[in-house]
Amino acid sequence: MAEITASRAALPHDAHGHYMELVRRKRLYGGLTLLLFVVAMILGFQVVDARNAGGFWDGLHRVFDFPAGVIAEAWADRADMPALLVRYLPPLIETINIAAVSTLLGVIGGLILSLLGTRGLAPWPALIPLWRRIMDVQRAFPEIVIALVLIFVLGGGPVPAMIAIAIHTAGAMGKLFSEVAENADLKPVEGLQSTGASWAQRMLLGVMPQVAPNYLSYALMRFEINIRASAILGFVGAGGIGYELRNSMTFGMGKFDEAAAIFILLFLTIVVFDQVSSHFRNRLVHGSAP
Repeated sequence: MAEITASRAALPHDAHGHYMELVRRKRLYGGLTLLLFVVAMILGFQVVDARNAGGFWDGLHRVFDFPAGVIAEAWADRADMPALLVRYLPPLIETINIAAVSTLLGVIGGLILSLLGTRGLAPWPALIPLWRRIMDVQRAFPEIVIALVLIFVLGGGPVPAMIAIAIHTAGAMGKLFSEVAENADLKPVEGLQSTGASWAQRMLLGVMPQVAPNYLSYALMRFEINIRASAILGFVGAGGIGYELRNSMTFGMGKFDEAAAIFILLFLTIVVFDQVSSHFRNRLVHGSAP
């Protein structure tokens, strides 16, 4: 009896020692991982800097030259700024239209792919890996790469940009939608199936009411991202305000006031849509405005 009592008294001490050993080991592994990461970052920076046309440290002191030139010229021509803002409103609207249409098409494509590739919901479970690989491929290629290929085929303009963003959006949304759908309660789906409902009816009536708020929240967030993406694609000839920004930056001095007007429009657009989409996302998810 005394031996059993002694062993029980020693157990907490042994457990504490074992716990501290695990903590020390975890800290050691964490420190080694951090050290390897830092070393890899330093070596990678050295390789990239060596392959760069100009040294990073040599050009670091000139990093603010372009912003300073834009601000100085914009301030000198500030009287013309209202007219420039009005002048670039049509290409800004074109950019917003590209983002809106591509988001709509991408969300629809992502919705279909997510339901086809979600375990427990897919009508053909054997094809789930196929749909998931399709989404992986769509996400693997950046919008600008897809747009360059489409511009080579279709020519410059907003259509290649819209298709490129829609393809990438479908892959990204399909992944997010699939993760949300995997957490849906299957009891309504099973109940509808027992009544003879088709697969489309089960998805529409049994799954969509559960996941719709999160789906809409993700779609609004993606719309913000696509506005920026459509502006960037303008640099490769895909139209919109990005194309005008590239032209104004290419000409350099004398056109910096136009670049400043475009920057202001882009900034205001991103802020407005960010606030509006955040408001609706909070209403959808939480049921009330923040």
